[in-house]
Amino acid sequence: MPRRSWERRPVVPSTHPGRATGTTDRDGRRSTRNAPRKTPDDRVILYGWHAVKAALNNPRRHIRTLLLTENAARRLADERVPTPAHTEIVRSDILAARLPPDAVHQGLFAEADPLPALGLEDMPTDGIVLILDQITDPHNVGAILRSAAAFAANAVVTTIRHSPQATGVLAKSASGALELVPLVAVPNLARALAAMKTQGFFLVGLDSASPIDLSSAPLRLPLGLVVGGEGRGLRQLTRNSCDVVARLALPGRINSLNVSNATALALYITAARLGLNRTSNQADPV
Repeated sequence: MPRRSWERRPVVPSTHPGRATGTTDRDGRRSTRNAPRKTPDDRVILYGWHAVKAALNNPRRHIRTLLLTENAARRLADERVPTPAHTEIVRSDILAARLPPDAVHQGLFAEADPLPALGLEDMPTDGIVLILDQITDPHNVGAILRSAAAFAANAVVTTIRHSPQATGVLAKSASGALELVPLVAVPNLARALAAMKTQGFFLVGLDSASPIDLSSAPLRLPLGLVVGGEGRGLRQLTRNSCDVVARLALPGRINSLNVSNATALALYITAARLGLNRTSNQADPV
């Protein structure tokens, strides 16, 4: 049974072995050599029902610490969600004290190890992969991960710099999708796009100024859907790396959407046209 505590006491450390996350080379390939040693600063913070529940159900996620309220503990037990030995029942205000003032924890807080790293060569080449060109808002990246999970995208590629960490707000916004869609972090996006082309990916960038409508643009699998950062959009080198740059044709007086909304719509259009949602027409051949 979880231990009850009404003050912040140390939690018994887990004896469950975690996996080394490894490092990536300049093209995003995984290497376990020179893997970083675990330190308190590399922990992943998870809170909220969907984010923590998905992590607890993910055998690849090593949970270091789980703090939860009595109500949350009963709910997890009712749904037969496994909990680690180092679990502690606390008051709701103790959870709130560990988080930013506007965070909604829903009675669950966990500290975990990062998930094992994934390289570009590990990505399947039979579906859609999202590529994010320096999207910096964790709410947006989390929402994009949620859409990626909903439309069965195989992975999300981000840059190591100018991208939020896979923790906290991002995980909460992803609503459990952080455990479902692999994140591939690369140091140089242009080189990563070139590597993806050698793997056979057809790269389509999104740009509201493009004369080509995404609903009629050439598509094929495997598809890399490239999305630019908030406000700035695609960088020039990224744009030049794409096979096609297309826009979302919108009927209203505003011709652009928030990046997470635009990505969800683009995923729907491309998945439908490629026959990935069982209700669509086939895409025009490239």
